[in-house]
Amino acid sequence: MKSPLTIGDKAYKYKKDALAHYKQILNSYKFGQSLNDDDFNDLLDLLDYDYSFYAEEEVEVTQDVIPEDVQAPLAVKDIVIAKVQFNTKCFEVIWDDSSSDYISYLMIINRHNTNSGASFNTACRNAIHDDLRAVKQKYFDAYAEKGLVKCQETSQLSKWEELHVDHRQPHTFSIIVDRFKEVYKIELNAVEYEVNERNMLLFKSEVLTHDFRDYHKGKANLRIVRKECNTGRTGMARITRTPKDLTIE
Repeated sequence: MKSPLTIGDKAYKYKKDALAHYKQILNSYKFGQSLNDDDFNDLLDLLDYDYSFYAEEEVEVTQDVIPEDVQAPLAVKDIVIAKVQFNTKCFEVIWDDSSSDYISYLMIINRHNTNSGASFNTACRNAIHDDLRAVKQKYFDAYAEKGLVKCQETSQLSKWEELHVDHRQPHTFSIIVDRFKEVYKIELNAVEYEVNERNMLLFKSEVLTHDFRDYHKGKANLRIVRKECNTGRTGMARITRTPKDLTIE
């Protein structure tokens, strides 16, 4: 029989029960409100559950002596309901040094059973989100007339929301991610993630984010196409860049 999911002193028969519990807490408060004592303690348990997933070998500290290279952990001063992207709610942890972090109960509870490959792909896509948007914006700045530009595949005049940035084959986004993992010898289970103020899953390591953005920049051949286009059939046999391809600056 599958073991129950235990967070603090609460055991949940199914993961969905734990998710429902923390969703109920989140939705029972207005923006800016602090959690009551019971809910605050449940969130502390969730933070401990999150930490236990990443915990490495613990540093043994005897008596009251703390080694110089080991910083005392910050204490949680408050947990409030923050407003993030699209006016959605999120838990914000306020530390005793007045810094704060957003946390996602969905990410923490799902983490143990989350496909590490899927999380890595999502973080890769989010790492280049602003790069792709800049490419799209530059294309509109150069070619838009009355808010419309031509789809690079169909030549159909289209609005911003009708178009997306497409990775032309054979260097599709998934291929670029797979090659990056090979080149940089990525160990998926060792990668750490965080959620930003826009509720986007990101790599915790700025170095990893930079490395992927740089690798993607060198490999991606991009087109601005309508969302319904299947560009794979037209570009499959071509490898070298063409004059129509867009690149990240």
